[in-house]
Amino acid sequence: MPKLSLQNLLRRARYTRKRNSEETRRLDPLPIRGPLRRYNSAKFTQDFRAAINVALLALPQGMAYAAIAELPIAYGIACSAVAAIVAPFFSGSRHTILGPTNATAFMIFSFFLIPGMTSAKGEMIALMPLLCLMVGAFCIVGAILRVADLLQFVSRSVLVGYIAGAATLIIANQFKHILGITELMEGGGTTFVTILLKLLSNLSSLQWQPLVLGAGTLVCYLGLQSRFRRIPVFAVTLVLFSFLAWILGEKTNLGFAEVSKFEAFSFQDLAPEFGIFAQPGLLDKVAQLSTIAFAIAFLASLENTVMSKSLASRTGDRPDVNQDMLSVGAANIAAGIFAGMPASGSLTRSALNYESGARTRLASLFCGILCLAGIFLLATFPLVQHIPRACLAGLVIAVAGSLISPRVIRICLRSTRDDALVLIVSFVAALFAPLHTAIFIGIALSISLFLRKASRPYLVEYEVNDEGDLRELGEKRRRPNPSISIVHVEGDLFFGAAELFRNQIQRTFVDENLRVIILRLKNARHLDATSVLALEDLIRSARKEGRHIIISGASREVYRVLKFSGVLEVLQEGCDRSRGESNLYLFMPSNPNISTRDALKRAQQILGTDKADIKIFYDPEKGS
Repeated sequence: MPKLSLQNLLRRARYTRKRNSEETRRLDPLPIRGPLRRYNSAKFTQDFRAAINVALLALPQGMAYAAIAELPIAYGIACSAVAAIVAPFFSGSRHTILGPTNATAFMIFSFFLIPGMTSAKGEMIALMPLLCLMVGAFCIVGAILRVADLLQFVSRSVLVGYIAGAATLIIANQFKHILGITELMEGGGTTFVTILLKLLSNLSSLQWQPLVLGAGTLVCYLGLQSRFRRIPVFAVTLVLFSFLAWILGEKTNLGFAEVSKFEAFSFQDLAPEFGIFAQPGLLDKVAQLSTIAFAIAFLASLENTVMSKSLASRTGDRPDVNQDMLSVGAANIAAGIFAGMPASGSLTRSALNYESGARTRLASLFCGILCLAGIFLLATFPLVQHIPRACLAGLVIAVAGSLISPRVIRICLRSTRDDALVLIVSFVAALFAPLHTAIFIGIALSISLFLRKASRPYLVEYEVNDEGDLRELGEKRRRPNPSISIVHVEGDLFFGAAELFRNQIQRTFVDENLRVIILRLKNARHLDATSVLALEDLIRSARKEGRHIIISGASREVYRVLKFSGVLEVLQEGCDRSRGESNLYLFMPSNPNISTRDALKRAQQILGTDKADIKIFYDPEKGS
C-alpha cells in the first residue's frame, strides 16, 4: 500500500510539473479524447440538460446576428449549429460555446457598407464561405505560432469603447426595420452619423405597425428578462410577438399583414456553396477580404480568450488560450464549408452553459446537434416567414444595448487619463470608421500610450555618505567628488526608451568637472539593439571629451547583450585586462553594492587618485 501511494504521488508530481510548465504545453490535435474516455451517464444527463437551454437561446440569437450582418437568417442558425458541433473537438475550455456573435456581425455589416466592396447583396452572400475560411486559416496559424498569448496586452478600454460604439451603430441601423423604412434606407449611410441623417430624412415615411411590434417586443423582452432569468426569454418573446403579428394580420384590417417579414429557407439554401472558388479573380477576392478576415480572426480570438479566462476563474480550470484559438479556427473552417457566417466565442451562451450545469465540452456538441435539428424543422415547416423583421430588430436593440455597461465605462473613464482617452477614441472610431479599422485604431493608440510610459527609464544620481551607504544626491548637496557621478538606471531600456536614456545621460555631461559616470544597471531591463547602439554612442562621445563611462551592477542578461553585440569591447577599450582592469562590474546577489564599490575604485584609478577609502555597506534587511 505505501508503494502504491508513493507511485501515485510521483505520478501526480509529474502531471503537475507538466501542467505548470508553459513550454511543455503544445497544441493537442484532438483534446476531446480525454473527456470521451471518462464520460458516463451522469455527465450526459447534465450536459444534455444544459444543451437544451443553450439551444433555445442559440437559435433565435443566430437569427438576430445574421440580421445584424444583413445576411439570410439561415446563415446565423447554420453557424450556431456547425460551430457548436466542431469547436469542442479542438477546444481547451469545457464550457465555451462558439457561434455568431454581436462583434463579428458588427464587423461584417460595417465592412460591406464600404462603397465599392460589393455591388449587390448576392455578391456579399457569395463571399461568406471564403471569408469564413480565411478567418479560420488566420486563427489556426495564430494558434500554431502561440499568438493568443499576446492578446493579454490589449487594453480593456479598447474593447469597452469599441463595443459601445459598435452597439450604438447597430442600434441606429435597426431603427429602419422598426420604422418600416427599410427600402428607403437602401444605399444609405455607412457610419453612425450618415445612418442617423438618413433616418431623420425619411422619418416622415415611417409606418406605425412595425413601430408598435418592434417597441412592444423590446418592452416585453426587457420586462421578462428582469423577472424571469431562468427561462429562454429571447425565444419566448420572439415566438409570442410573431404569433401576435400573425393574429393581427389575419383577424384585423389594420395593415399588419403588410409588415415586412423574413423569407423562408429550404434545404437547398443550406447546401454548401463553393461557386466563388470557381470564378476568375479569386486572388483579388482574397486580397479584398484580407483586412476584414484578419480583423474578425483577431476579435474572435480575443473574445474567446476573455470568455474562457472568465469561466476558468469560476470553475478553477486552467485556460489554454492557444488551444481555444485553434478551436475558433476549426469552427470557422467548418462554417465556411457549410455556408455559415464567421464564428466566435459567445459570452452569453457560454455563461448559460456553465450556469445550466454543463460538466464537459460535449454539452456544446449536443447543443449543436439540437440547433441542427431546429434548422431542419424550420426548413420543413416555413415558420420563419411569419417572423416580422421589426420584432427581431427590437430584440437586436435589446441585446446590443446590454453590451453598453455604464459601470465599466465609468471605471475606464475615471481610472487614468490614458484609459479615458483610449475609450473615447475607440468609441468615436467605431462611429466614424469601418469597424474592422476602428478596433485597430484603438489598439494602436493603447499600445502607443503604453510604450510612452514604458520608455521613460528612471534615472537618479547617488552619492556615498559618511556611513558608507548609497543615498540619493539631493538638489542642495554637491557631489563628494565632483569628478565622479553615480547614476542609478531603473526600468525598461528597449527601443522606445533609448533616445530618452541617451538624452538624460547627456544632461549629466553639462558639468565640466565631471570625468567619470558610473551607470548602475542593477534594475535595467530589456536592452535591445537600439538601446545598445545608444549606449555605444554615449561611450564614444564621452571618450572624445576625455570622459569615461563605467557600468556597475549589470545583470547576466545585460552582460550577454553587451557581449554578443560587441559593445562590451568598446566599453573595455583602454583597460589592461591582464592587470584586472575593467569598466564592467556584474551584480553580486550576496552584496548588491560591491559592484558599485569596485566601480568607484576603477573611477579613482582613471582619475589618478586612490586616497579615499571607499566602503559601501550592505544591509540585507534594507535591501539597499
